[in-house]
Amino acid sequence: MKKISTDKAPAAIGPYSQGVELSNLVFTSGQIPINPAVGKIEAEGIEAQAEQSCKNVQAVLEAAGLTMENVVKTTCLLADMADFAAFNKVYEKYFVSKPARSCFAVKALPAGALVEIEAIASK
Repeated sequence: MKKISTDKAPAAIGPYSQGVELSNLVFTSGQIPINPAVGKIEAEGIEAQAEQSCKNVQAVLEAAGLTMENVVKTTCLLADMADFAAFNKVYEKYFVSKPARSCFAVKALPAGALVEIEAIASK
């Protein structure tokens, strides 16, 4: 198993890796909308936070030599399911290959985030 790390995505805030590669698969950790340049959430609203979360997933994948088109499955967590339609509008710009997906509403996300996205990609 190879650990994936990049300064273009938020540093892990716990005992985990930004991503791992195993065989021909890459697993990203959940990416919340932290701006990696400043280390905190700056984006307000679901659209802006979804955009940053997608960029963070993209950065981890790029560190593994992949693109968003390599993604085969995502898991998306929303703080409020009322944001589902607005989230989808941003999501579809990044995940154009339409990977399999699960989307859940959760009680709370780290750092007060409105969204978290994790991905599984194939080499």
